Amino acid sequence: MKKKRYLLLVTVDSLLIITSVFLSFFLLVSIRGSITGILATALFLLMFYHVFSVLFGLHKKRWRYASIEELIGVLYAVTLAHLASLVLQISYPALMYGKVLVVTLLFNIVAIAGVRLAWRYYKHYGWTAFPGVSQKRKMNVSNGKRTLIVGAGEAGRMLAKQIRNSPHIQTVVTGFVDDDKTTHHLLISGYPVLGDIGSMERIIKEQDVNHIVIALPSVDKRRLRDIITRAKELVHNVQTLPMIEDIALGKVSVHQVRDVRIEDLLGRESVELDLDAIEAEIKGRTVLVTGAGGSIGSEICRQLLRFSPERLVLLGHGENSIYTIHMELSRLATKTELIPVIADVQDRARIRQVMEAYAPSHVYHAAAHKHVPLMECNPSEAIKNNVIGTRNVAEAADLSGVATFVLVSTDKAVNPPNVMGATKRLAEMTVQMMSRQSATKFTAVRFGNVLGSRGSVVPLFKQQIERGGPVTVTHPDMTRYFMTIPEASRLVLQSGALAKGGEIFVLDMGEPVKITDLARNLIHLSGFTEEEIPIEFSGIRPGEKLYEELLSAEEVYREPVFPNILIGKTVPFNHEAIDDFLDRFHALSADEMKQYAISLANSRAPITQVAK
Repeated sequence: MKKKRYLLLVTVDSLLIITSVFLSFFLLVSIRGSITGILATALFLLMFYHVFSVLFGLHKKRWRYASIEELIGVLYAVTLAHLASLVLQISYPALMYGKVLVVTLLFNIVAIAGVRLAWRYYKHYGWTAFPGVSQKRKMNVSNGKRTLIVGAGEAGRMLAKQIRNSPHIQTVVTGFVDDDKTTHHLLISGYPVLGDIGSMERIIKEQDVNHIVIALPSVDKRRLRDIITRAKELVHNVQTLPMIEDIALGKVSVHQVRDVRIEDLLGRESVELDLDAIEAEIKGRTVLVTGAGGSIGSEICRQLLRFSPERLVLLGHGENSIYTIHMELSRLATKTELIPVIADVQDRARIRQVMEAYAPSHVYHAAAHKHVPLMECNPSEAIKNNVIGTRNVAEAADLSGVATFVLVSTDKAVNPPNVMGATKRLAEMTVQMMSRQSATKFTAVRFGNVLGSRGSVVPLFKQQIERGGPVTVTHPDMTRYFMTIPEASRLVLQSGALAKGGEIFVLDMGEPVKITDLARNLIHLSGFTEEEIPIEFSGIRPGEKLYEELLSAEEVYREPVFPNILIGKTVPFNHEAIDDFLDRFHALSADEMKQYAISLANSRAPITQVAK
């Protein structure tokens, strides 16, 4: 097929050159007395043109995509071929036809470039002489999507062209909206810029739009959130393009337009990593991740593979989740040795055995119980897993000479009123205690709710929407900080690279999100209205707060230590009281466990009370 195509291109170009030579001689000289000159000129031009066409790759390009770049290539190849032919003819005065070469040059540029443009026109518009009218007719009769593109920049232009050139896609572009007023009322890729983004409601009604694509891959997240929210109020079907990096790499495609996701509405720029610092920490080392089968733990493992550790130990209590992540990572092209380990962090001897066997240089401790209402009902399990489990892993890391230990914590550890938050704060205190007496750099990472994780409210809301509602929210004023699973994992890795020992790292998560707004956005993203899927308020559950904090007043440093990453001061606490509580908690009732755990986490419980 390639040979046939190449021969066709060579044949067509050759015929055009020969025709141009004969036509030029016919107009300027006598053909009868110039047979030798005609043959010599045609031969020289054919020889030199095909040499230069190979150098400029003209025969490797698709005619249907002929562009300015190809036209410039044609101009260079034809001009250089004529110049080379002129130089050769100067050596043979009898064959010198200067005027003929000038006219032939013009004919060849027009003919060779014109054939390519004509083929492109045919592939895009068919035989019609009025493509604009044809497009309008298509817009009037189409039963497919009537699409408004938000953004008339390069990404929007590329998208519009791809839609137009893909007849199998049942989508009609009605036009663009863009805040750049210099583009208004212009045609871009044959489609009008109808107004600014603030005019969407009017334009949607006028153009009968039922589909919006947001082609603003480099816009800041807050602006994107506002545009998506407004678009969703006007039409149900809203999609967006990939990120700017994909466009820069030439990956933009109609098929890559994706549905708007809930994380697009966070309105916060994503965390960027210091890749060199993390690679210096991880490459060629042995890394152990606890809770490796969980949402956060598994994503930490995925991110770690980017930095080529020599071995990655996947430690978890649930065999199915460890099997799943191990099989997923095994399918990747990685030289890292993957080691699945089934172990319970509450089993002190087993954790020490694993730590001694693999001698990791870095430990990321993600294993924890995180469900607030469940832990209120099971305080002893929260204490055993979140606090004693953390102590077991931290002590084993210290004994094995681990370089860096990172605890995955939560914003619920700040001024905790519940068991889960209290046990996570006690876990933070535990690693801070270890930091004072160990050569290992112990640190904690604290972040808010993670979208898509097992304990997140988002999967629950989605299930309720799929069942037809209602969506239940505990309180209309309830707010939470949110981040994505990849963001949370990147924060963990970056904190490990920044750690000096004893810190609590926190992502600057912007403004908290009202749970009611989150529920409303999910309903709209699912294509429903609040009349179809109502929101009901069920009341605050045991242990819940109306709002969360990332740092307490005593912990806050004003300046970030890394873009979007804050650090908390170490707050004094009574470590003897914590040790005493952990030795005696099993003898307490469930209510007493809750009381003392919460009091200790808030630095309020005296030793004598716990010792009773």
